[in-house]
Order: sequence, then C-alpha cells, then structure tokens
Amino acid sequence: MKSDGTLRSEVITSHSVFGAPCWVSLSTRDLKVAEAFYHAVLGWTWHSGRKMGDQYRIARVNGVPVAGVSEVDFVAKTAVAWTPYFAVASADETVSRSQERGGTTAVGPISLPPGRVALLADRDGAVFGIWEGELVAGWETWRRAAPAFIRLHTRDAFDAALFYGEVLGWAASEAGCCAVDYEENEVVLRSRGDVVARIHSGALEAAPDPTIRPHWQIHFAVPDVDACARAARANGGTAHQQGVGSTEAVLSDPDGARFTVTSKIGA
Repeated sequence: MKSDGTLRSEVITSHSVFGAPCWVSLSTRDLKVAEAFYHAVLGWTWHSGRKMGDQYRIARVNGVPVAGVSEVDFVAKTAVAWTPYFAVASADETVSRSQERGGTTAVGPISLPPGRVALLADRDGAVFGIWEGELVAGWETWRRAAPAFIRLHTRDAFDAALFYGEVLGWAASEAGCCAVDYEENEVVLRSRGDVVARIHSGALEAAPDPTIRPHWQIHFAVPDVDACARAARANGGTAHQQGVGSTEAVLSDPDGARFTVTSKIGA
C-alpha cells in the first residue's frame, strides 16, 4: 500500500503482455456528467490524470486505476465512445504494420510518459488504441478490478483475427504473447490463461454481414446487473437487457457511449 492509500502493484510493461488489452478510455462531451453517471452505475471514484491535463480523468475501484475519460470538443464532432487499448512492444512498428495491412491512424504515435500511444482503426473501421510502456496499474491488478473482457463486433471474424494477429503479434512464438482459439463461432483471445477478448461476426462459415458497423464493445464485470441497469436509467442513460435477472445488459451513458455490464466473469 502506498502512502496515499492506493494499492502498490508490480511494475509491468507492455512488453510482458503484448497484444493483450491493457486499458480502456472514454471520450465524452461533459466530464462532470460522465463522472456522476459512472459513479452511480459502477461505483467509480475519480482522480485527475496529472500527466494528461485537466481534461483527462482516471476512474478507480478500491484505489486501482481502471479506466480513463477525456473531454472532447462538441463542435469538432469527435466520436463519443469507449475505446480499448492493446499493449505493444513498439508503437511505431505496430502503426507501420497496421498501415501496411489497410488500417488507418488517427493519432500518433505520440509520447505520453511513461510510454507512447496511438489511436488506430482496423480496415473495417473499428477503432482501437495501442500503448507501449509501463502499464498504469500493473496488468493483473487492472484485470482483477475491471473490465471483464472486450468483444469486437465485425463483419468477418476470421479476417479481423488475421488483421489483429499480424498487427498485435497474437499467437507469436515470443514469451508473453496471446493465444488465439475458435470457440462457438467466435475468435477467443487469451493472455496468461484469461479470456481477454472475443471477435464475433456470427457463424464463421456465413457470409460477412454488411449491416454491421464494426466496433469494440467493453464488458465490465459487476455483481448486480439489474442494479446497474436501474442506476443507468435513473441517471440519464439507457439499459437494454433480456429481463430482470439476466446476466448481461447493454447500457448507454447520457452522451450515448455504449458498454456492457456482465456477471459472467471471464465469459
């Protein structure tokens, strides 16, 4: 335990878990509204991201940093959304591999001590970030706190898996890389034995669905899905679930950013 009451965690860099999700961040038009909503729904407390400026805040659970939120310019019509970040050994090399395979680069790589960051999109338009450097909370500490996993909804799971595998080094021979499997019509990504991501597009033998807008969905682990759904509705958001007692619900915050709450840990 540190002197400020937060948990002391082992220093782990992106080299140790390259290819795995290591952070999630929200872009929003109103920081105060976002802070109030996620405190009510997920119980998060908020702290300044000193190195990122006044327009970036960090959410904590029991002292552990779990997510970031940044305020975006409404006039610029920047997308309001949750974005996952993947650990990489080299931000520059990863950006080059993405561009060579048809991906696009929105930001970076830029230096944000203690690391380097870039914001990318795959060749179908799904947005994701990459991070090279020291991980905010230590990877396993962050994994225990939140989220549960992330899922890519896309038109062709097999093609997406090839893109991310080549860009992020999935199923490589180096120590620390992620393992990839195919289970129940989904591509499943594991790091250190944990399910950390899934890629879904329906049956793998089916033709790509042109109606799907590819995107990464963040799934946060919660003890009570119904309580989160009620809190979302009471605080200006929305909630869609199969019924009371369901194990998952898709929520939207007051600004329209969508995420999932789930009681199926490691699902």
